[in-house]
Amino acid sequence: MDLSAYSVRTDLALEAKEMAANELGDNIPGLESETDEHEGIRITKIKVASPEAGQAIGKLPGQYITIEVPKLRENDSDLQNRVTTKLAQEFAAFLQEIGVTKEHKVLIIGLGNWNVTPDSLGPLVVENCLVTRHYFELIPDQVSPGYRQVSAVAPGVLGITGIESSEIVKGIVEMTKPDLVIAIDALASRSLERVNTTIQIADTGIHPGSGIGNKRKGLTEEILGVPVIAIGVPTVVYASTIVNNSIDLMASHFHRLTDQTGQILGMLDQLQEQERLQLVKEVLAPLGHDLLVTPKEIDQFIEDIAHIIASGLNAALHEAVDMENVSAYTH
Repeated sequence: MDLSAYSVRTDLALEAKEMAANELGDNIPGLESETDEHEGIRITKIKVASPEAGQAIGKLPGQYITIEVPKLRENDSDLQNRVTTKLAQEFAAFLQEIGVTKEHKVLIIGLGNWNVTPDSLGPLVVENCLVTRHYFELIPDQVSPGYRQVSAVAPGVLGITGIESSEIVKGIVEMTKPDLVIAIDALASRSLERVNTTIQIADTGIHPGSGIGNKRKGLTEEILGVPVIAIGVPTVVYASTIVNNSIDLMASHFHRLTDQTGQILGMLDQLQEQERLQLVKEVLAPLGHDLLVTPKEIDQFIEDIAHIIASGLNAALHEAVDMENVSAYTH
């Protein structure tokens, strides 16, 4: 039986790698990974160097940077400032590595529905980005050194505009001719702990709606004709994933307390993850669809993480913005 449709849904390369490691082991050919942690900020860099490695973890070949900050939801302004600075430094280094210079023009795309809080990350980031293209177009002689041409737009979603996001963005790219597109979108995670505490950067482009299972035309270099960097934050988790993880936690708990786990959980303890997830989805099917779950404090979380990303981008894209005091440059 093909159980691929019942694999745990996640948009994070780090989680995909963790799941693949459980099945295939840590040594996957063509997959490179390194992790560094400092003062509560953990950064994992994953390079998918071959199509085989990409197939093993279900991600496109490319580079992925994951910034994890478990305490980010505690509303610690000092920690948020340190995360912003770290994001700016990592993103600036990422731009340099893929050959983006300070003369290159940048278009920031804020994907998502501004009327739905967990999906409003992209539009909120766009609101706080430092846009300068109009100054270069209208008064280029008055632009101070240290700034680059940056434009930004939130194209909305198909249900609001009736137009695919990729079609809108492609038209903008053809008219304004940026050298790089940065796409911001909400993602789905397999872990509630990573919701609104994790930022992923990737050079593989992005697929609008992927976080909620929609199959939309992507924003990629092949489609737009310019490199596309994706920045995403998990804001939702599938209910089926939560139930499946809860069964895992119960099994682990019983294994620590007794050797009678098999009698307590029965066949649930013997099923493979995909088989168990299939069972969970069949149980949830009478509800009509798989629910998406987000924390009740999502309003504050989404504003905080959007501010962090926008501030980090402002510092990484404009040399005139001080990376140690980036919050002063958002509006």
